Amino acid sequence: MVTLDRLVNVLGGYGARLCCCPVAREVALRDVVMDDPADPRGLRGDVYLAVGVESVREAVERATAARASVVLVRGATPPGPDEIAGRVAVLLVDPEVSWGQLAGVVYGLVLEGRETESGRGPTDLFALADSLADALGSAVTIEDQLSRVLAYSSRQQGADRVRLETILGRRVPDQVRELFERRGVFAHLAQSDEPLFVEADPEHGLTGRMVVAVRAGRESLGSIWVECEEPLSDVRRTVLHDSSRTVGLHLLRSRASADLERQVESDLVIRLLEGTPDAAAVLSRLGLPPGRFRVVALQAHIADERHAALLLAFERATTGFGWSRPGRSTLFSNTVYTVLPGEDVATARAWIDGIRDALPAQVTVAAGIGAPASTAELPASRRESDECLALHDVRPDPGATVAYDESWDDILILRLRAAAAAGRAPARGPIADLARHDAANSTSYVATLRAWLETQGDLTEAAERLGVHPNTIRYRLRKMADVTPLRLDLPAKRLAMIIELAVADPQD
Repeated sequence: MVTLDRLVNVLGGYGARLCCCPVAREVALRDVVMDDPADPRGLRGDVYLAVGVESVREAVERATAARASVVLVRGATPPGPDEIAGRVAVLLVDPEVSWGQLAGVVYGLVLEGRETESGRGPTDLFALADSLADALGSAVTIEDQLSRVLAYSSRQQGADRVRLETILGRRVPDQVRELFERRGVFAHLAQSDEPLFVEADPEHGLTGRMVVAVRAGRESLGSIWVECEEPLSDVRRTVLHDSSRTVGLHLLRSRASADLERQVESDLVIRLLEGTPDAAAVLSRLGLPPGRFRVVALQAHIADERHAALLLAFERATTGFGWSRPGRSTLFSNTVYTVLPGEDVATARAWIDGIRDALPAQVTVAAGIGAPASTAELPASRRESDECLALHDVRPDPGATVAYDESWDDILILRLRAAAAAGRAPARGPIADLARHDAANSTSYVATLRAWLETQGDLTEAAERLGVHPNTIRYRLRKMADVTPLRLDLPAKRLAMIIELAVADPQD
């Protein structure tokens, strides 16, 4: 079954943009009709192709008469509110896209996913779960390798508490996963293709289960779970075992489709982040509206294994279709980059929190947020997000998300330290002279000068910071002048020394 959400996401790659949506994004699309004024019969269909109709208002009226959920109209100018009033979603198509191309994509997408008489699509994983449940006489759940629900059968008779919680939560409850882990269920699934019986556990509300791994070659794609109070008979075990291959083919097809879309999206996002003269066209293909954006740089790791969970983070960032995903992402080197519409930093932080919450608890996520940027400024926002991400290595709270416009001062210091590390810091001068004197004579001249400069010459505050008397500060300043010419009366000299001290101190 194809939903409106899916249609919007796919057509975004062909220059179509959603202008309004008064209907639910989960609405099912089963039929396609093309405008034909010469046809005396009343047209009926879920997707209305307004071929040759130049007025958005007229296209909406015709689509409404056809009882369509969405209408496709070609045009370069977004319609006004008075043109799109009604209960039909409007997709504005780039004039450069031919109706021939568009019709081929729409017909192929909608008709391939059209429901059968049973109410399930011919390639629907839910339909396969139903068929398997009928063959085994028991409720079936199909899960991925992280115990997230991919499909489940409509058969619910005698469903236990664990099955209900799994379906409602779209994932096996944590305490039940821990139970399976202790019993060696996951270890068995990782090593064997044979079905395994999992005994009941009344304390957790679990009746018995038969489970079999789903693989593509040696790679685990997920598992099939059958609710049963005792092990299945040999005949039904064989049915379950054979079905795992069929489910594997479905999952491979689904993955191939999703991976292809991710690859196209990833390539387009990279073009934006590197800078491209046709940025407006790239935005249109990604289904993003013109405006201001923020670039988010994200990394994920487990314990000391750097980037071990990066693919999981990228999968989560690219899960969903159409406007259900606010941003568009790419996986480049060891970082997930996401272009998020809008300027509000709180929105970007909420998106990062959503990624963090969706990943397993043992995964640590670090992220940086670039400053608001126009389309042409996205390469600069990407560099800023990288620099914000680098601050996680020097800040005491590595879990806090850094935003450039809140931490530009820290990033400036980071840039200067990078220059100093490349050998561009002065090896001679007042600070270097005082540092050598401190090392040779156990004095505290550098710390004293720092305190005096940071307190803008306030002897009392500087003395409190160092735990000495103000007269001690005066005495040390006089002695420093004997070591090196400080010229504290010149603002430019003071500024240069503050910068050099900040760059030299990694704790800043």
